[in-house]
Amino acid sequence: MGLHDFEVPRRVMAIAAHPDDIDFGASGTMALLAAKGAHITYCVATSGQKGTHDPRMTSRRLARIREDEQRAAGRVVGAREFVFLRYQDGETEAHDMKLRGDVCRAIREAKPDAVFCPDPWREYQTHPDHRNLGWAGLDGVIAARDHLFFPEQLIKGLTHHRVHHVYMWGTNDPNTWFDITGTLETKVRAILSHTSQIPRPDEMRARMNNFARFATRWGFARSEAFRYLELA
Repeated sequence: MGLHDFEVPRRVMAIAAHPDDIDFGASGTMALLAAKGAHITYCVATSGQKGTHDPRMTSRRLARIREDEQRAAGRVVGAREFVFLRYQDGETEAHDMKLRGDVCRAIREAKPDAVFCPDPWREYQTHPDHRNLGWAGLDGVIAARDHLFFPEQLIKGLTHHRVHHVYMWGTNDPNTWFDITGTLETKVRAILSHTSQIPRPDEMRARMNNFARFATRWGFARSEAFRYLELA
């Protein structure tokens, strides 16, 4: 799919488990949409507080580092707003109503036309946070649209909100591909903003180039693949 094939969403929200998940999964597409004028919000459930092999690092310090890295990475692709829910890394739970409510609120506040999130149905997905934020993203989309879900949120002008388009990255069953040939370098720069997580930048650059090449379809040189759901 190229941008000529569909109407560019005015507002986009990407929902993920950790800082860097959006950049690995969808930042080439985020850069593509931002360049076309979409307002992009990143919603990150945890602050990646356990993502280190440094025995001297504390979780509190790492959380600050990784949130700063996510902001820097998001600015590379053109994201304008960042929401950090600050759940504990590795401790999210499937179908947790508090998490669902927090994601629902973030959607109602940002009012995206399109939501991007991990595919919770991906086979052999070993990281629980990735699975759980796929569910939370989809469950939050449904909750956000109906006023009787989390009605306590609907105060001070906040209203329910209906999302019409969902794109899931990391899927085993893609049906939509975005041509990121022109934004692959932006994607790589966004990923390399996560310096605490990338010890060998040259290897990561080659890895992302290969992923984008192998994921491709319809003659694109480089692409990102998603499972697309259109919601009434």
